[in-house]
Amino acid sequence: MDKSLLQQQVVERLAEDLLQAEQSVREAHETATHEENIAENKYDTLGLEAAYLVTGQVRRAEAMRQALANWRQFRPRPYDVRKGVQLGALVCLVDSGGKQQHLFLGPDGGSMKLVSGTQLVQVISSEAPLGRAMLGKCEGDEVSIEVASVQQQFEVLRVH
Repeated sequence: MDKSLLQQQVVERLAEDLLQAEQSVREAHETATHEENIAENKYDTLGLEAAYLVTGQVRRAEAMRQALANWRQFRPRPYDVRKGVQLGALVCLVDSGGKQQHLFLGPDGGSMKLVSGTQLVQVISSEAPLGRAMLGKCEGDEVSIEVASVQQQFEVLRVH
């Protein structure tokens, strides 16, 4: 699996999501400022609610813009056995049942599933619980996280 191609897929998906978010901001703004939504009495709150929606959509779009900038600047480095799993690592974990999962550890804001060849790759942040648990681990190490009061254990099978 090529990390630069995975990064490109993340950037493309974030760019598409940002365009949709910006369209949502425009639509919410139009609703908030439309003359039909001017309050006629104190109980008529459609315009006010739409203004709150605009504020939320603007924050969401700004977070997406920042994530996109982070991913564009991101340069995945080759795996260094001395440092273990670091940002930019492509990791294959296996659980106690033998089920494998492929993870690409990247900057915040890129949590998504991608397809690389025939493999499904989950993109996660180093701030995610599993991402934090993998940092510094090497092939053969155990990774353990608690999800909903249940301890989950994995083995690091491969790192690229």
